[in-house]
This record gives sequence, C-alpha cells and structure tokens, in this order.
Amino acid sequence: MKYSKKIAILLLFVGCLSFAQAQHYKANDPIAVNQKIKKGVLPNGMTYYIYPTEVNKNTASYYIIQNVGSILENDQQKGLAHFLEHMAFNGTKNFEGKGILNTLQKQGAVFGKNINAYTSTDETVYNLDNIPSKDGGVVDTCLLVLHDWSNFLSLTNEEIDAERGVITEEWRTRQNARARIYNQLAPYYYNNSLYADRMPIGDMEIVKNFKYQVLKDFYKDWYRPDLQAIAIVGDINADEIEAKIKKLFADIPTPVNPKKRFEVAIPEKAEPTFKLALDKEIAASNINFMIRHKAEKASGTYADLEKSTQRSIAFGIINNRLSEMAQKQECPFKGAQIGYQKYSRLNDVFVVSITPKPDKQAEALTAVMNEWVRAYKFGFSKGEIERAVTETISRYENYLDKLNEISHKQVIGMVKDDYLNHEVIADPKAEFEMTKSILKNIDTKTLQDEITKLYTKENRVVTVTGVEGERNLAQEKAFDIIEKAENDTSLQAYVDTFEGKTLLGNLKINPGKIVSEKKETAIDATTFVLSNGVKVHYKFADKNKKQINLQAESLGGISMYKSEDMPSAYRSTSLAMMSGVGELSNVDLEKVLKGKIANSSVSLNSVKETVSGSANVKDIETMMQLVHLRFVQPRFDTKMYELLKQRLQNSLKNRENDINAKMQDSLSNIVYGKNNPKIRPLDQKYIDDLSFDKMKAIYTDRFADVSNFDFFIVGDVTAEVLKPLLEKYIASINGIKRKEKFNTEIPKWTSNKIDRDVFIKMETAKSSVRITFVKDYAYNQRNKILASFLGDILTLRYTESLREKEGGTYGAGVDSGIDKLPISKASLEINFDCDANKVEHLLPIVYQEIDKIKKGDIVAEDLEKTKTNYLKEKEDSKNFNMYSSYLLYSYFIDGKNMNDPNNYENIIKGITAKDIQDFANSFLYKADSYEIVFKPLQ
Repeated sequence: MKYSKKIAILLLFVGCLSFAQAQHYKANDPIAVNQKIKKGVLPNGMTYYIYPTEVNKNTASYYIIQNVGSILENDQQKGLAHFLEHMAFNGTKNFEGKGILNTLQKQGAVFGKNINAYTSTDETVYNLDNIPSKDGGVVDTCLLVLHDWSNFLSLTNEEIDAERGVITEEWRTRQNARARIYNQLAPYYYNNSLYADRMPIGDMEIVKNFKYQVLKDFYKDWYRPDLQAIAIVGDINADEIEAKIKKLFADIPTPVNPKKRFEVAIPEKAEPTFKLALDKEIAASNINFMIRHKAEKASGTYADLEKSTQRSIAFGIINNRLSEMAQKQECPFKGAQIGYQKYSRLNDVFVVSITPKPDKQAEALTAVMNEWVRAYKFGFSKGEIERAVTETISRYENYLDKLNEISHKQVIGMVKDDYLNHEVIADPKAEFEMTKSILKNIDTKTLQDEITKLYTKENRVVTVTGVEGERNLAQEKAFDIIEKAENDTSLQAYVDTFEGKTLLGNLKINPGKIVSEKKETAIDATTFVLSNGVKVHYKFADKNKKQINLQAESLGGISMYKSEDMPSAYRSTSLAMMSGVGELSNVDLEKVLKGKIANSSVSLNSVKETVSGSANVKDIETMMQLVHLRFVQPRFDTKMYELLKQRLQNSLKNRENDINAKMQDSLSNIVYGKNNPKIRPLDQKYIDDLSFDKMKAIYTDRFADVSNFDFFIVGDVTAEVLKPLLEKYIASINGIKRKEKFNTEIPKWTSNKIDRDVFIKMETAKSSVRITFVKDYAYNQRNKILASFLGDILTLRYTESLREKEGGTYGAGVDSGIDKLPISKASLEINFDCDANKVEHLLPIVYQEIDKIKKGDIVAEDLEKTKTNYLKEKEDSKNFNMYSSYLLYSYFIDGKNMNDPNNYENIIKGITAKDIQDFANSFLYKADSYEIVFKPLQ
C-alpha cells in the first residue's frame, strides 16, 4: 500500500492497538517503502516495477506509463499525443498491422477491456490486463508488446490515414454539452495557461490534416526510456521477469541531447475570477468555487502523512454534514462536496462543488459557504471526530485483512503515483505505526488549523454552469455571498444531535428454528429450511477473505399492479431506503453504521422483489439485523416522500434540454406508442400518480411473505457461526406462506417492423443509430451461449468494418442475449454514433455483417477468439467469491451445476460456425425489429 493524499483516509489505525503504544516520530521521518514491489532503473533510463500477487491466479497485467501527454504538444501538434495512443494498436516492429490485437485476442483478451490505453494532459498509459501468465511464450509476447510500444511504433502512412476518421468520430461521440461547457470554463480553471488549450482529443483540423512527419517527430522527441516506466503485476516470478526486462529492453537507445520534459505552472492571480457558461443542451446547473495552490511536493515523510490524515478526517466530516443537509426538502442543493486534491503537476486545488436545485443557485452557494465557514471557525464536535476515527479504524482493519486481494489496477495506481508524482509506495504496517502517533494529536483545533490554511484569498475562481431560462448566478452576487458567509457573525457551531441510538432499538425478536439441513454435495453447499418456511442456500467461500454476501428474492414484482400504480410501485423501495429503517432515520442509520462494514438494500423490478446485503465477517450480525428490519420494520417518512417527489420534479424540469433524454423518450414513443399503459415515462402525470399510501402498501405487500423468498448466502463464514444468526434474524420473521408467480403480460410494440428517422435539434451534429431485433425464443444454456457468441462476433466484425476500414464510428456497441423472465425472449441490440453525412453509407454494412453470419461466412479466428475469451473469463472468475454466488444461484434457480463442464466448457468448445449460423437464422427469421436513426435538424 502506498501513501497518497487520495487514499490517506484508509491509512489510519487498527483499533485493537492502544494509542499508548504509539511511538514518537519526527516530521522528517521517512515512510517505510513496501518491499514487496521490486523497482529498478535500466541503464537507458527506463524505470520498471514488478509486483507478484495471486489475486488473479495464472494471469498478469502489463503496463507502460509514459511521462508524456498533450501538455507537451506545440500549436501544430494538438491531438498528436492521443493520436499516438491509437497508433500503438496499428503496427509495431514485431506486430504488423493489428498484430498486437490479433495475437492477444487469441489468449482470450478483449480490445477495450483487457487491451486499452488512455491519454491525459501529463501522461499516457497503455495496458494489457489479466493475460495468461503460466505460458512463458505469452509472457514474452506481452513484454515484447511493451518493448515495441516504447520505441518501435511503425507509424505507416496508410495506418495514420485510416485512424484519422476513428479519432474524428471519437471526438464527435464525446462532444456533448458537458464537453462544450468545459471548453468555455478551461481558461478560467487554468488561468489561460497551456492546460486550457491542450485537451487530449486535440484539434480536429490538425488531426485530419497533419503531415506524417509531424507525428513521427513528436514520437521521436518524447517517447523515450527516460520518460517511461513499465509495470508487471500478477502471478509471476519477480526475479525471472526482472531478468527478462533487463535483457529485452537493453536495445532501446539512451536518448542523446533529449528535449527537456517541461512542466507547466498555472500563473498566480491575486483577484478572483468568475465565469458563467451556458449551453442549450444543459439541463442542470453546477457551481464550482476553487482556490488554486502551488503543489505540495510529496516528501514521503511523517509530516506528509499527518497533514493528509488531518485533512481527510476534516473534509470527511464536512461532507457528512452536507450529505445530511441534502436529505431535507428545504435544502437548496441536490448535492455538494468540499475537498483538496491534486490539480496538475505543479498545482493543487481547494474546491467546493455544488449541484443546485433548479432556480436555487444563489441559495445553494449560500448554504454550502455557511457550512464551510461554520466548520473552519467553530470546528467539529467530539461525536463527529469519534465517528470518523471509528470509521477509519474499520476501513484500515479491513484493508490489512485483504492485503493479498489488492487488485492489479490498485497496484498500478500506486505505481503511477510513485513514478509520476514521487509518492512513495509505503509498507502498510510500518505506516500504521506512524498513524498511531498522528491520532494522539487529532482534535478539533488541529483539524481547523489544517483546513483553514487552504482557504486563501489569492487564485480564487468561481464558475457556474447555467441553464437557459433559470436565474443564473452572476459574478457580483456570487462574490457577495462568499464575502457575507466569511463575515457572518450570526453563524453558530454545528450541533450534533445524535445520541447513542442502536440499530434494533427496542425491537423484541423471538427466534425461530432451523428445521432441516440438506447437503448439496454436487456444489458443496447446504440448504437450511427454517421454521417459517424460508429456504437458505449457503456456500462457504474464502477466495475473498472475511467477506459475506447475501441475496434474497421472491417472484411477483411490479407486474402484480395496475398501470396507474406503477410509479408508486417502482419508487416504493426508493422511499423505504431514503427513510431509514426501524427507529432510525437514514441520517441516524448512517451514524449508527459508522465503523461497521455492513449494508443492506431492497429493490423491486418487473418480476421480482429483492433484499441484498454484504458485510465483513466481523459485522455479519449487523448485516443480518438490517435484513431483518427490511422485513419487519421498514420505515416510511412523509418528509422523504416529499423529497423524493421534489427530486423527480427537478429531474423533469429542463428535461427537454437533455438530448439523451429526448432520444430515449422518442424511441419509447415510437416503439411502444405515446400512451402505452405498461410504459410510464417520467412526466408530470407519473409524478402526480405517486401516492405515499400506495408506496407504503406496495412495499408492505411485496415483503409481507418472507417464506416466499429464497436466500443465498456466500462467504467466509462457517455454518456454525451462520446458523444461530439465521434462527434469530431470518427464522423469526413471520411468513404467510402464499404462493405467487408474476404477471407475464409485457408491453406490445406498435409494429413488428419499425424503420424511422428522427430529426432533433442538436449543437454538435451527429447521427445516433439504434437497431434491435427481438423474438420469443427458448431459454436454455446452449441458446444463451449462442446468443452471446452472436453479439461478440458481431462486435469484432463491426470493429473491423465500421471502425477500422470505414473510420465511420469510434465503436459500435452490440448486446445479444436471452432473457428468461417474464417470458423467454432473445434480443440483439446494435448502437453507434457517426457523422450524419455517413450514416446512410454505414447502415448497409451493419446488415451485411449480419447476413454474412446467416450465410455461414464466419471468420474462423473470430470464433476461436471468442471461445478462448469465454473459457478464460470462466477460469478467472473462480478467483473470487462472486463465482460461488453464481454457482449457488444457477444450481437452485436454473437447475444447472456450473461446475459440470457439460453446462459450460463443453458447450463452448463444441460450438461451430454452423451452430452460430443456424442460431442466427432461427432467431432472426421473422423477428420483430426496429431501426431508429436520430439525425440533426438543420
């Protein structure tokens, strides 16, 4: 684990150790480095990190971290850092063309998931995630990919030209209202520094027209070993990997007279600045109040840890207060947060971020500023600090319990911060010794002093994302609100009204009994039948140490109610969750649960009602108590009902500005009709039809019969520990033993074949394609797999044809499967954005690829890649408790033992191109379909 401002709240204290044991540290004492990670620097300047872990057995992840981003571009190169990221997948010295993708896809990797990259202003990172690691040849291949990415991109003229269109379509896809707002605000965020003019996506005129040599020169200048680190994390032998790295990467030349890797400081500005930004497609406002600071360079010392720990606790308490305020109807903001974070290489930022309710911008800023000033002037109550301490103790204990379960991506996050920001990767146990000393001195004055230092007069920026037609905050008003809050003598200290409440309160529980146990040897599970009729299916699993998961479900759901009651039915569990549980409001519930890793929630969908929960094993009883209360003492608060309605009303306001909402509403109206009683869009009538009494009655009805629920419990808990908890908290719930299914009536389409163009006024012209096929189809394991194969093979085809060959879209999303409930249906959905002028050219290609499959023209490599991916993902999933949950659920709900190769592996291995062809023809023959294309209104 490493020290970092971002996660310092995790790096606190183990509660079983007393503060009296704390050692005395000096400010400049270094934080001990984690010895599990092997770090070195090659003679050519390249840094390497190696971290062995079996969290994903038999796999490893490979990263190259470039200390290079769009900030290094000149005015003629805007977008080239990002362009190079794309070119890394379009040919290298040892992998021609799409060789990297084709090679690794044969190992089960998926482009965009296991194989990917990103570019930001200051860094570019490429990754190969969860690649098989026990075949030395595959390991060598992955290292060779990193080697080629470092210094050997082909950058052929043909591939460069082919990628111009792809990047243009990526820009088009990302050009939404928020992106346009950001472009307006960036000069104010960054005080007109280079950061404001170096968005990684770049300038599309440059992207479309740059000379080949310009890109090659940028690559030569900046992609070099002294600005690169490689990281290998996974089930590997660290010494062997280090030897391979030293040998393979030795041929990368040391740069001679390299360009200096410069860093950009945001200029100081004494006077505050303000900007109101507007866009016709913005539906909700936002306020940011920022104070820029010079970056605090990490020193890896006790002083750093002390400072970040104090800030984390203080800002955590403030944000708890703001969250509590947002749960009141009269609160003028939907949400707000205050914090301090890294901003750029040379600057940090204090930031207040607010999402006001409609027409409440001034009131929202006033409320949040008052709360901030209250905190730094009057500090924090004893109870708030104690709860924060308790919570961080619990989190740290949980982290130490799971040191061997840190994911590859978490490790890479530590590596990036070490390499790019010089933040030490700390030994967590040694660092804990320091935190004990820090804790001795934490009190309200210490916290106040630390956060007050960040609230300076210089480098202030207020930005407002406004909404046309609302009372948008003006500069004079904003500055006046801030000044008045700072000088408000009427402000008083926060009053902590929470007093020693408990989860169960005065509730009396009469335990039931376990009346029978049945061993399910096929999957090594046990079914307990309780005295109230409940069946609990349990399986021990410790792939994730000390973790418990619970799921309970019953059939019925919203299908049991009339169309006019659907809004109340859909929102009934939301009201219950907002209201708290038992004798506790949601605010008090959050405080009672501080320091406990346990939760429970309820949900209602079209055919089921569900209770779920999870916990650390030490808090399993708390989780069971929560589940018990969801059944026997749900809470329904009229104030929360009014708040829920207000939130929906706020969502409805300005909805016509939201282009995605307009598209979704149009699609629904075309497919189902404007007044289909089974489809209830969010409109005024939806809100008017909500009823507190109906919501309460529907929830009570759906969760009235616990005996109709099947419980599934998986985790690191023995049957001996679990059984008395089941008897006390589950068997004690009354069950009325009714027998219910669900209503199978589903909404009808307006036609079995729909073909429509919809013209919408939009700020950035593009077309959005929505194609769907649906048909009643037999639900079984083989058909499920065939449907998935169809979707994934089409994804590969569209990546090659629509994206790579045509440069017509950034990517086509394809989803294909078979739903079991309420009736068995197969579906195929295809969605993509593109240039409006190219859509009529691209649409036939969509159907041509489907027709090829129907004719049996299936690329053999695509079939093998898909098979390998499915088999690999199945094996990878066995590293986590989630697989045991899937195993348990499949066995008792679908009647399938997923450990039996005949139910998965053998089906996968046996699938032929003819099988997919036959499935496609069978499914798509006379399938209902729609093609809806959204186009810009001229």
